Amino acid sequence: MDLDYTEEQVLLQDAVRRLLAERYPFDARRALIADPRGWSAALWGQLAEMGLLAATFAEADGGLGGGPVESLIIAEALGGALAAEPYLATVAMGATALKLGVNSALRAELAPQIAAGELILACAVDGERPRARREGAGFVVDGVARNVVHGDSADRLVVACDGDEGPVVLVLDAGAAGVSRRGHRTFDGLRAAEIQFAGARAEAGAVLGEGAEAESLIERVVQHAIACLAAEATGVMAMVLDLTVEHLKTRAQFGQKLASFQALQHRAVEMLVALEQARSMSLYAATMVEAADSLERRKAMAAVKQVISQAGRFVGQNAVQLHGGVGVTEEHRAGWGLKRLTMIDMMFGDADAQAARLAALGGFVEAV
Repeated sequence: MDLDYTEEQVLLQDAVRRLLAERYPFDARRALIADPRGWSAALWGQLAEMGLLAATFAEADGGLGGGPVESLIIAEALGGALAAEPYLATVAMGATALKLGVNSALRAELAPQIAAGELILACAVDGERPRARREGAGFVVDGVARNVVHGDSADRLVVACDGDEGPVVLVLDAGAAGVSRRGHRTFDGLRAAEIQFAGARAEAGAVLGEGAEAESLIERVVQHAIACLAAEATGVMAMVLDLTVEHLKTRAQFGQKLASFQALQHRAVEMLVALEQARSMSLYAATMVEAADSLERRKAMAAVKQVISQAGRFVGQNAVQLHGGVGVTEEHRAGWGLKRLTMIDMMFGDADAQAARLAALGGFVEAV
């Protein structure tokens, strides 16, 4: 397996990192997450101008024909900057739902808007599902979806519902009659919402899948979300490890640099090992997220999420510990990195939940 990036992928990586370094300093992020919107429309527009929001769409849909590796590169760079923009919600999940859903007309309509940065999506596909009852050619939705990431600023909502004949995945206008949202700031500084549906109408043209197709679509969207989170977490871990190593090199105690103490050197090396394990699993996620064998795909993504969660917890907690009191202040990136890694651990099932899931699937490697 060739794990080296192509020349085009290296150029993509350099371009994204350069943009974020120039336009997204940490102080700017702190101001943005304090704003009710919670993210930068200007940066989102720049991501669109660079083609990053179109990277994973097929050329027939107005995209650049990239795939999971391109998404990995972008998500890892966003993680390194602790970016609060809705890439996970709109591109990794929303665009995936459109690409893999059965509604090609809706995909053709919305894909160019996503690529241009004009449309924000949010996905309520995990957790409690609202009910959808058939009415005429469409559906009427009642119920609630909680903790929908970037749900308070989304223009359209991809919603997994329980229907009378099985699950159904719908795309609803966030401003439609019968849809109300209550936004809130999450532990890691991002935005989410509780969304209430009270007789919200979805026409026939808003259906992405029903029955077995919907169940498969929900699973695939979550798997793409896990792959994106794995890449983002790798970026966050690399960032906090760099901060920690620099801190150890410059901070002195007892008349010596912290980096001179062997125990702290060993701890930094252990953090590096965890990071490299996470990076390998992130690449593995990118190679497996579109695998044809559904069982192998399920096993792979459960294993990826377990390793990423464990590594993120270890690297983030040690980064804060080695920084001392400054690591938990609002002004320091290490503490915010730990918060984001903690949230990534909890999303779509933490390390323990993934271990149980992997065991139920028969384990990662078949017994000989």
